[in-house]
Amino acid sequence: MGYGNVAKVLTIAGSDSGGGAGIQADLKTFQELGVYGMSAITAVTAQNTTGVHGVYPLPPEAVAQQLRAIGDDLEPQALKTGMLFSSDIIETVAAQVRAYGWRRLVVDPVMIAKGGASLLREEAVAALCRSLLPLAEVVTPNLPEAETLSGLTIRTYADRLEAAERILAYGVKYVVIKGGHGEELDTSVDVLYGADTVVEYAAPRVATKQTHGTGCTFAAAIAAELGKGASVRDAVSVAKSFVQAAIEHPLGIGSGHGPTNHWAYRESVR
Repeated sequence: MGYGNVAKVLTIAGSDSGGGAGIQADLKTFQELGVYGMSAITAVTAQNTTGVHGVYPLPPEAVAQQLRAIGDDLEPQALKTGMLFSSDIIETVAAQVRAYGWRRLVVDPVMIAKGGASLLREEAVAALCRSLLPLAEVVTPNLPEAETLSGLTIRTYADRLEAAERILAYGVKYVVIKGGHGEELDTSVDVLYGADTVVEYAAPRVATKQTHGTGCTFAAAIAAELGKGASVRDAVSVAKSFVQAAIEHPLGIGSGHGPTNHWAYRESVR
């Protein structure tokens, strides 16, 4: 029996040696959601649950060569970006996305690791907004990232909508502002915002440190569902449920910010 019609989904991100975030989290998510995962690595990190202990970016040409190898043989139905680190790598990725005409791009604007380490150079933010966001179907900032991208201080729900409107102006079709960093006591609310769309996704807030890789996993789940042909609204709904299950059933690994449980969603929908 063959699987010739399986969706192929690409992640362009950094490697996490601890396995909880980055390329490793993305590929686990792709596998769990039934798509064929491919990867282009932008940087190698020495990382575990206690923090990022080293970042070693690849030369932009090495990133480009990986993308050309994929584009010449394994056309992705969707793709996502994670840690891109520098403006040179961002420009390289954007050029290859344009060259191959890849659609259904999800941008996770990874800026700061859970432990506080910077994963995006300051000069790279402008390149992200200028070159990559106009190519994106969805961008998935948390509240601090949304503040950086929009230039707003976000305190209220109205602030979130205004920030989303400003981020849309870069050319991205949809913005999901995640609520994990919000101040709601009982719920975490993510807001999907588009030209004619405002949808809230609420889930019980879980008091836990087992959240390493949730941002990567969320964006990867959206990309997986888009690759299978889902609408953005439905893809975000699955991603929210996937991450919620991963947080609610922790693995208890490591002494710091532990990784989420990538197989919890599959077990919850059996």
